Amino acid sequence: TGEDPELRGMSGIDLGPGLFFADGKRKVDYILCYKYKKRRSSKPRLSISSNGNLPIILPVRLEAEAESGEAGGAGGDAEDSKLTEEEKALMREEFEAGLLEAGLQIERDKEKLNGISFIRLHIPWSILSREAELQKIKVAVKKKCELRKRTGIAGMWDTVISQLNRPFQPDVPDNDIHKDSQSRVNFKTLKHSFIRDKLHLHPKTIFRNVTCVPCISSLLARGVYISAFPLHDGPFTRRGTKDQRNERQLLHEEWANYGVMFKYQPVDLIRKYFGEQIGLYFAWLGVYTQLLIPPSVLGIIVFLYGILTVDTNVPSQETCDDNLNITMCPLCDAMCDYWRLSSVCSLARASYLFDNGATVLFAIFMSLWAACFLEHWKRRQMCLKHSWDLTSLEHEEDELRPEYEEALQEKKAKLKAQAKKKVSLHVSVQISVQFLILKANFVC
Repeated sequence: TGEDPELRGMSGIDLGPGLFFADGKRKVDYILCYKYKKRRSSKPRLSISSNGNLPIILPVRLEAEAESGEAGGAGGDAEDSKLTEEEKALMREEFEAGLLEAGLQIERDKEKLNGISFIRLHIPWSILSREAELQKIKVAVKKKCELRKRTGIAGMWDTVISQLNRPFQPDVPDNDIHKDSQSRVNFKTLKHSFIRDKLHLHPKTIFRNVTCVPCISSLLARGVYISAFPLHDGPFTRRGTKDQRNERQLLHEEWANYGVMFKYQPVDLIRKYFGEQIGLYFAWLGVYTQLLIPPSVLGIIVFLYGILTVDTNVPSQETCDDNLNITMCPLCDAMCDYWRLSSVCSLARASYLFDNGATVLFAIFMSLWAACFLEHWKRRQMCLKHSWDLTSLEHEEDELRPEYEEALQEKKAKLKAQAKKKVSLHVSVQISVQFLILKANFVC
């Protein structure tokens, strides 16, 4: 159906009042922030119509380029990469027209003289469904098939293991349970792919029919927008019952809390809220921390072995024995004197605690542990990729960051301006020298 499932069935979830449009129904999915500075000018200000149609106004762009070119000189090239307020406003209008053409809904702040303004975006369900089909995002439409429980001794063993693991499991709802095709779980599972990253603001994804619109990263780098971000799902402190917790409150109580440090991480919920990249990072961090427990225990055992056997270590006994009267040569040729070996007794005993016979076995164990960790993480990563439907993703070529490209253009403009200054200075010096030579010839 064309009805937005997020507009209904949300009364039981604790969401803040600032997460919706002015009508109180459409949820704010993304925020664009820009600094507005109105200038006094006799020229009319451009604006876009509500239907999203924007005519291509080349004279304004050419006029702005001509004004910047008339500044001329060495300093004019250095300022080519910096946009004026009129150019930024024009680029914002073009970008927002592309958003409207793509089907997104926009709500703007009231126009003011200067300050920071916000643009709120909402993605309707029809647009999400269309883009999910284009990008081949798979969403479960039926309940997960569960294996039949084992009986006998194997069933008793599974029961014991589940009871032992229950205190370590986070108290979060199962994301694999789907009530119907229009449930809130399905809606959030589909929406996070577009919301938690800036992919839905890139021409290669949601703007397949709007090729002239630049991506949001480029606009941020050029200062057209100063920030772009999604909103959290309400406050992180619970105000209602346990069943009314939103996803942010679930993460705060079952993950970002020292009281649950002994529990497993809710990796699926982290991925659902922050996206696949953050989810994979914390999944790796959880596996790494969990597999560090055996080396930590073995390291403590090796340290205790050093404490218990330090008195039986022959090199330490000979170093600390004053009766042997072992005298060492001076450490330098000029001002140093002979010294007693027993003066470094404490250092010798302390070094044995960390460098004893068991340390060799610990080093061998760590070599084997590193190989086991890599193989275990590979298997865990493939399981997560299969569960999160990431196996079909292709590795794209690394592209330059828009911020780096912008800085590179500014540096290139400065170098060009400096080169022009050097050329002009060289020409003026050459003309002056020629003038002096001609003047000397006339005098002679």
